[in-house]
Amino acid sequence: MHPHDLVRDHTVYACVMGSRAFGLATEGSDTDRRGVYLAPTPLFWRFDKPPTHVDGPADEQFSWELERFCELALRANPNILECLHSPLIEKLTPTGEELLALRGAFLSRRAHETFARYAAGQHKKLEADVRVHGAPRWKHAMHLLRLLTSSRDLLRTGALRIDVGEEREALLAVKRGEVPWPEVDRRMARLTEEADAAADRTPLPAEPDRPRVEDFLFRTRRASAAA
Repeated sequence: MHPHDLVRDHTVYACVMGSRAFGLATEGSDTDRRGVYLAPTPLFWRFDKPPTHVDGPADEQFSWELERFCELALRANPNILECLHSPLIEKLTPTGEELLALRGAFLSRRAHETFARYAAGQHKKLEADVRVHGAPRWKHAMHLLRLLTSSRDLLRTGALRIDVGEEREALLAVKRGEVPWPEVDRRMARLTEEADAAADRTPLPAEPDRPRVEDFLFRTRRASAAA
């Protein structure tokens, strides 16, 4: 089976991500599509296993096989967790509904480390741009501020919300380069400190509910084998 056929015929969940999902879209913004497909169980009985992810078939489209998606979500991968919480859902099968019902099972205090590590990597890239070019890539600076805010609020409330809401105009001003880099950098440092403080009293559990996710995956694979 061609990888693109897995996406076309076996997607259980598909959504729009990026600026459109974050509430930051402007004229000309790309439409980034993400999805999860369930490879039929018999494909795993061969020496050549189905792919864990597929790029395409459409432009700006990327999908993960269900098991790989769950593995990454259990590790609190920021991109994967945000994908689960997109407000712009384009396809949802009964299996996809079960996956979304597990949103809470994936969330844990691990998110503090993974979000912080990802943010630190992005911040280093911005600092390098400032050193070399005199300014950061403002779009990337905007998205890092958004991520840091989302991380802080997740640790404070135990819930992940990716739409920026009332922060939209302030963030777009950063994207337009209207806020000096030192001020943007100070905001990032403050958000990081607030997230660290929230981590000490977060309502999130120490670990994700791996047994619940594994039970879902087992039942889904078994149903696929019997189909």
